[in-house]
Amino acid sequence: MRLELILRAQAVRHPQKIALICGEERISYADLDRRIARVASGLRRLGVREGDRVVLFLPNSTAIVELFFAVFSLGAIVVPVTTRLTPHELGYICQDSRPAAIVYENDGAALAGVLAANPQAARICVGTPAGDAIAFASLREEEAIPLPRLPAAADDAIIMYTSGTTGRPKGAIITHSNVVTQHCFINAVEWGISQADRFLVTTPLAHRTGFARLANALTLGGTLIIMTKFDPRQTVETIAREDVTVAGMVPTVCRMLLPEIAADPSRCASLRRIVVTGEAFPVELKRQLIALLPDVKLVSFFAMTEIGGVTSLSHEEQFTHASSVGRPTPGVEVRVVDEAGADVAAGEAGELLVRVGEPGRYSVMRGYYNRPEDTAKTIEDGWIRTGDMAKLDAEGYLTIVDRKKDMILSGGFNIYTKEVEQALVSHSGVADAAVVGMPDPIYGEAVVAFIEPMPGVVLHDAAILDHVRTLIAGYKKPKHIFMVDALPRNSLGKVLKRDLREQVDGMIAKRNEVKEKRPA
Repeated sequence: MRLELILRAQAVRHPQKIALICGEERISYADLDRRIARVASGLRRLGVREGDRVVLFLPNSTAIVELFFAVFSLGAIVVPVTTRLTPHELGYICQDSRPAAIVYENDGAALAGVLAANPQAARICVGTPAGDAIAFASLREEEAIPLPRLPAAADDAIIMYTSGTTGRPKGAIITHSNVVTQHCFINAVEWGISQADRFLVTTPLAHRTGFARLANALTLGGTLIIMTKFDPRQTVETIAREDVTVAGMVPTVCRMLLPEIAADPSRCASLRRIVVTGEAFPVELKRQLIALLPDVKLVSFFAMTEIGGVTSLSHEEQFTHASSVGRPTPGVEVRVVDEAGADVAAGEAGELLVRVGEPGRYSVMRGYYNRPEDTAKTIEDGWIRTGDMAKLDAEGYLTIVDRKKDMILSGGFNIYTKEVEQALVSHSGVADAAVVGMPDPIYGEAVVAFIEPMPGVVLHDAAILDHVRTLIAGYKKPKHIFMVDALPRNSLGKVLKRDLREQVDGMIAKRNEVKEKRPA
């Protein structure tokens, strides 16, 4: 059951219904299907074939939606990359995935090194192309040609890169079956969403959270409203203008929206459901949102790139079980185990394992792209080892007591401290570095870096930030930097991050005190 075939069926059933809205642009299902056929034909003429990878380094737009489904139509695999990543990060993903085509915006000047390192890839530009790049607009003008019928086994749809404790991103292979099972069937039943809904996506379509709302809308035959970038005022204006009924967001977006909603809650009168995932959803934030929009039903859920949705809290459970992430979705198996792999008693902490049938068939990824050893370490007998420490109570409610080792959740984005640390220590003046997270009132968590300079070297925060800015996305860079003579270590030389976390509040308070004492 493939995504492009589902969309094609919706185009036959509801040809004139609006499928996509982006600013002033409105595209019906029939027009969208025709555009997809032409773009797929253009990609075919460029040599894209079944199993090939196509990197989409694009912001939210109708173009990225067309490209997703055009690539699917060829049996090829989309590698979506958020434009918040740097060329350095994009370069690694291209090196790992070896794409047959790279699609980017503008003239590609900033990506010259990436494009030169991938001579096998066709260059497609959304905008005005330079050099030997092909204009995406020309693909839209291609004459549609008959495409080969794909074998049933051709199920890989997306490779989504997720970092880890090694700092080297791994590509999670998400299948068509994964997407359809999760976002068409399970979400529709669990949340009561349908083709009557108008879905607003406030997060990048290049992330699984944003793509999930796209999948909700276009598999069910609803309407997807795309924001090219998030802006609180424009979001509320869009909800009012487009009669949005379902909005997906992370808690950070919710925090930023509250003042705009509070100014005139009636502008959100069409909303009936808000779907929230990402970092922990603070109870007070929920209370404020529900007080402003009493007719809206709120659902929050715990999910991972490799697994999809695991648990959810219904509207009614938001306060009765506020400290938990909810109960497992029907069909999702969870275990909480000790170090020996034995199930722990209810209420005791252990590692969370998740299984949803055969990997790749339902909602769990098929595996990591070209990484059989990592796949084998992560998936054992169908069970995904999440690395999260959790508790499961007698009623089946799951509570996450400690996240994946060394991961920070900021603004709904996963930030792995090892990746930030590697960027920091690549500076010639840095002997070693350790990164931890701290609470942040807007983004949930912020990145804090402790740096041990090389002997005799004086480092300044601005120089460090200028250096890492070229290597990692802006949302990953440290908000606070502290220079230390030596990082705290145990007898084996391992950095004691718990000690650093305990020092953060005091060090920030001391820094602020010094600033206040400085003469104006």
